[in-house]
Amino acid sequence: MNIGLYPGCSLEGSSREYAESLKAIAPHLGLELEEMDAWECCGASAAHSLDHKLALTLPTRILVRAEQQQMADLLVPCAACFNRLATARHALARNASLRASIMSDMAESYTGSTQLHNILDILSSALTGDVVARMAGTFPHKVVCYYGCLLVRPADVVRSTRPEDPQAMDEIMKRIGATPLPWGMKTECCGAGLSVARTDVVGELCGRILADAEARGAEAIIVACPMCHSNLDMRRSASERAMGRTCDLPVLYVTQAVGLAMGIEPERLGVHRHFVRSTLRGKMKTQPAVQPKAAATV
Repeated sequence: MNIGLYPGCSLEGSSREYAESLKAIAPHLGLELEEMDAWECCGASAAHSLDHKLALTLPTRILVRAEQQQMADLLVPCAACFNRLATARHALARNASLRASIMSDMAESYTGSTQLHNILDILSSALTGDVVARMAGTFPHKVVCYYGCLLVRPADVVRSTRPEDPQAMDEIMKRIGATPLPWGMKTECCGAGLSVARTDVVGELCGRILADAEARGAEAIIVACPMCHSNLDMRRSASERAMGRTCDLPVLYVTQAVGLAMGIEPERLGVHRHFVRSTLRGKMKTQPAVQPKAAATV
């Protein structure tokens, strides 16, 4: 399957391991990723709080470029970028005067032909039974799936059918042999763009998320958003201050968990780049099962 790729700023900077893991697993999923030419920032996460029209114009430029490059489908792995592009597409489709104004400012045309996909859409489709059967291993760990805000809200904009209890990432984890645990924080806010301005707020919010994940017995938190990963991983010291104790629970991208199940080396998936060290690995299907010890005879 050929699909366009809009990496966004995070995947080339603070979350390069997300891009590394995506590109590592793509061939195993039958995906050929074509990165957009001359892509630019979509304005996440601050533009919409400063200028409404500009916040729509920036992602619209990306949608226009994707059409010009004849990309019928566009993968947007970053949840924040996906939300901004989906918001722009939604607004342009429903507000003719706004669309005309933005197109006039840009001196461009736009038809809305490019379809947007987040990483969970693509993994849900590509991780078929045949692909799973060919995978080198599994990922036999207890995890909690953290969706955050931007993949599921607003529901009509991002096409989320279960905004309060999404299941797509949970299902992906089941397919690779993980055990997704039920928990109460899967769509709670991590503090989003306050990571620099208000680390105390981020620490308080992420502390609650981490504490709940630990209480459920999770071995890792699985995410699909660079902003969520940054707050839960890089801002761990702020979370620990809010919690009043240390917490070594690792945070992995969904693409990294899939890659580990495929038997891909952790370094190729960028696992070593995280602030909180993870020792979780996949279990190769060729590994013999551990036999229970025989009872001692008296």
